[in-house]
Amino acid sequence: MHRILTLLDGSAYSESVCHHTAWFARKLGAGVEAMHVLGRREGAASSDLSGTLRLGARAALLDELTTLDEQRARLARARGQAILDDARAILDQAGVPVVNTRLYKGDLLDAVREVGRGVRGITIGKRGERADFASGHLGSNLERIVRMSEVPVFVASREFRPVSKVLLAYDASASAWAAVDRMASSPVFSDLEICVLCAGPDEALALITAQEGVLALQTAGLSATSRAVVGEPDEVLNRVVTDEGFDLLVMGAYGHSRIRSLIIGSTTTAMIRSVKIPVLLFR
Repeated sequence: MHRILTLLDGSAYSESVCHHTAWFARKLGAGVEAMHVLGRREGAASSDLSGTLRLGARAALLDELTTLDEQRARLARARGQAILDDARAILDQAGVPVVNTRLYKGDLLDAVREVGRGVRGITIGKRGERADFASGHLGSNLERIVRMSEVPVFVASREFRPVSKVLLAYDASASAWAAVDRMASSPVFSDLEICVLCAGPDEALALITAQEGVLALQTAGLSATSRAVVGEPDEVLNRVVTDEGFDLLVMGAYGHSRIRSLIIGSTTTAMIRSVKIPVLLFR
């Protein structure tokens, strides 16, 4: 059975991540591997308070600090398990056929490499638990995952809503074409309304580019229409998403950007930050 790896940190996005993951799993007939990662030092004391003490006082404090570290570590594990138990309850109730949970201690990317072998995709929240409502902040773990992942990454918005209307941002880049190719063969998009949009300075050329994507999707039997808009891609996409009620934005993780080899594409980063709907990224 195909698997989806969902990464949960207990942030305000975690419940939405679970509901979106369940939606994907039902569409794909896939199971879910839900994982919470404890950092190597999670639960440890933030600093050594014993360095200036001497004799018995220092020994006594060291014993107390060791006990406190153990308590914090136990609490971190208990919290992580509670997050996974809540996720299992949501996924089970949503009818996901197989749900496995895993509490992993170590580096996040190491965990994804180990647990994520052979997964169909990865789901994650837009921002981590420490980012709260900072709209200008993109979770550092999200950027790390997108850079290293060889499978699609679904970035959940804060709130879940059913998906019926999809906007595909298409610029004829390799990753945008990968998005079209994967969508054409995926049951996820079989009953969805897809709009393929290309933005740029030349409307006629943008329309021709968008129609390339539409042709591939229609050939696969999907419902797709083309659209061209003059303007900067990040500004255009945000406006269209906001004004026209799309439920999901699909795009390549890397577009025609000079810095795409260093970070995820600049337009991609801007869109993840600004839009209030989920984003599905393809490499």
